[in-house]
Formats: sequence, structure tokens, C-alpha cells
Amino acid sequence: MSLTQAATRLLRRDDDEDCVWVEPGPNGHVPPSETACNSYYNFNPQFAPAVAVAVIFGIFTGIHVVEAFVFKKRYAWVLIMGALWETLAFVLHSLGSRDQQNEGYSTSWTLLFLLAPLWINAFVYMTFARMVLYWHPENGVAGLRSVVIARFFVFADILSFVVQLVGGFMATAQLHGKLGLAAVYVYMAGVGLQQFFILVFLGLMIAFQRRCSREPLYDDDGDSDAAADKPSWRPLLYGLYAVLVFITIRIIFRLIEYSSGFGLDNPIPLHEEYAYALDCFPMMAALLILAVLHPGRYLRGPESEFVRLSRKEKKARKREKKEARKAEKEARKADREARRQAGREKRSAEQRATDEANSSLLA
Repeated sequence: MSLTQAATRLLRRDDDEDCVWVEPGPNGHVPPSETACNSYYNFNPQFAPAVAVAVIFGIFTGIHVVEAFVFKKRYAWVLIMGALWETLAFVLHSLGSRDQQNEGYSTSWTLLFLLAPLWINAFVYMTFARMVLYWHPENGVAGLRSVVIARFFVFADILSFVVQLVGGFMATAQLHGKLGLAAVYVYMAGVGLQQFFILVFLGLMIAFQRRCSREPLYDDDGDSDAAADKPSWRPLLYGLYAVLVFITIRIIFRLIEYSSGFGLDNPIPLHEEYAYALDCFPMMAALLILAVLHPGRYLRGPESEFVRLSRKEKKARKREKKEARKAEKEARKADREARRQAGREKRSAEQRATDEANSSLLA
């Protein structure tokens, strides 16, 4: 069941017994209706386009798997997941187009299709953080170090993912009345949250571009010649800009789709072509850009990656920090005791001097 299909069920009465089972047509198709219990699509899904799109996304998945190994970019698994989810979504959609009474196909396709772009979005965040680490002279933008940028925006993407996932699950659970309406609003809130974080992120990208364009770049030792051996940051940055534009196009489409009303008078969810043009195509374009301008072509060497510690090294570092905090605490305690002792000795000396002075006066 699609998100809007769940919303159109708002127009029914809350009792499930009031809906009507409709005799399915070819491929199990039941036209979208406010009363049909067994209508699981807002349109009559076509087999050929779904197969073609699945093949294209499958090709992109294979390309990114190969590039991840060639360029040795472990974090590219995030991008591969996005491409794979898109592929699986349309494999299920092609199967569902021939078996439209199988609600599992409809539900799985909806969730995978709606959530897959968030993986691609997360990959953009992770790539930019590594660009800051690799190229930025201060290893930070707007007071945020590269590792903080990575952690914050990945967390933001996960938050958007969870909100959209909750909205999607609520919709596919065939909720009615106010709960069905809430499902759509929860999903729209998640999409809006995603776009908000993208806008904030664009501000950091612009700050990075201005800083790196203003002055020569240096490596960690202050050597501008060594930094000059690095590839230019511009193609990759412009590629990330383009990817975010395509993600934004897709977000705007989804917001318009669900904000235009939930009845059958809203033509957007009733025509499959809109989703292909304004959701599938932007994601294909994003995957193509990231294949041509793969970060591995520009982010080269160990200095382009965050330090990866083994479990043993993490434990050793944690132990060292604990011992350092303990030593610092003991040093502060010893310092306080030394100051108190010095104060006592000073007061004692002053008291002796006073006593001697009094004795002299009495004598």
C-alpha cells in the first residue's frame, strides 16, 4: 500500500467492514477507490518501465561496488546500499505489477522507494567531511572540525530516516481516520527535516569553497608544494552540489504530492509517470554523478580518511585517557594541598613574627 493510498482511506468510515472487496482485473488490478478494500496501488503499475528502472539501478549498484573496491573507499557501502534499495524496490515493483493483490510487494516497494535516497544523502555528508579533512587548511568549517561534521550530519540523516520510516510504517499498516492522516504528516515532517539539514549543510559547503578559494592550501606541515600535488577539490564539490540539487528536486516533489490533498482529485499520486520523472530520474542522475566523480578519484591516500582504530587500540586509548584524567586529578589535589600547606606556613610565620614583636614591646 502506498502512502497516499493509506491517506485516501481516510475518506472511508473507520469500520473495516464498510469497505468493499472489488473483483480484480488483469494482473489483479483494482482502480484506486475510497471504498475498495483490495486496492493497493494508486495507479495501474506497468511491468516494462519497472524492469527497465530496476536494471538501470542494478547497473549503478554494480558500478559503485567495483569503484568502492578499486578506490578502496570502505564508506562507499552507504552509497551502495542506496543504489541497492532502489534496485530491490523496482524488482518488487515489477513483480507487483503482475500480482497487484500481493500487498507485500506494494508495501516493500513503497518503503524501499521512499527511504533509499537517504542513503545517498548520507554519503554526500560523509564525503564532504572527508573533503574538509583532506583539503581545508584548518581541518574545519564554521568552527566545526571534519569529524564533528561527519557525526552530526550522519546523525541528522538517521533522524530523518527514522521519522520517514515511522510515517511509512504507519501508512502501510492500513491505519484509518486521524491515524492515517498522521502517517502522511509524519512522513512529510521527515522529508521537511531532511531538506532543512541539507540547507544547513549547503552553508558549510559554501564556506568551505570560499575558504579554499581564497588562499593557497597547505598540508599538515605547512608545505604548499605537497598540497599542490593533491587533485583539485572543485570537481568533487560541484558534483556534490549537483547531487544535493537532485535530492532537493525529489523532496520538493514528495512535499507537493502529499500536500496537494489526499483525495482522488489529486492527479499526482494517480499517475506513475510523476514518480518516475521526479523521483527515479533524480536518483539515477545522482548515482551517475557519483560514479563519474567518485570521491576515490580525488580523495587519495590515508590522509583522506579518518583514523580507524582497532578494538585493542580503542581500549588502550580509553585506558590512557582514564589514567591521564586520574593523574590530572591527583595533580590538582596535590597542588591544592601544597597551597594549603604554604598558607599554613605563611600564617605560622606571621604569627611568630607577631609574637616576637609583642615580646620585644613587653621587654
